Amino acid sequence: MKKVTSDPPACTGNVLAMRDTLDILGGKWKLIILHYLTYRDSEINTFKKIERDIEGISSKVLSKELKDLELNKLVIREVQNTKPVSVKYSISEYGKSTETLILQIVNWGKKHRIKMIKETL
Repeated sequence: MKKVTSDPPACTGNVLAMRDTLDILGGKWKLIILHYLTYRDSEINTFKKIERDIEGISSKVLSKELKDLELNKLVIREVQNTKPVSVKYSISEYGKSTETLILQIVNWGKKHRIKMIKETL
């Protein structure tokens, strides 16, 4: 993105921070996965359980998103010593820092949905 000369000095830094955030959390599934793991922190969340519970996500996409979230220290992957081997996923302490952001997005989405419904009536 080319910087406009009239931008306030902090704008470029803010845009870079926004890009970083969207690179890490953007897409259709990452925030949903983080939300899911945040509210199921006391459960054993295997790959198959997450895939079954999050409607519409494919195993290929779930695998990729979990790897990305793990790489960014938001999710913890633990290999269980079982036969056959299973893998447990949980939200990391750092991952829990997204909870406020996710709740703000949820609240905005609810308000937006109501606004759109009212305007179509």
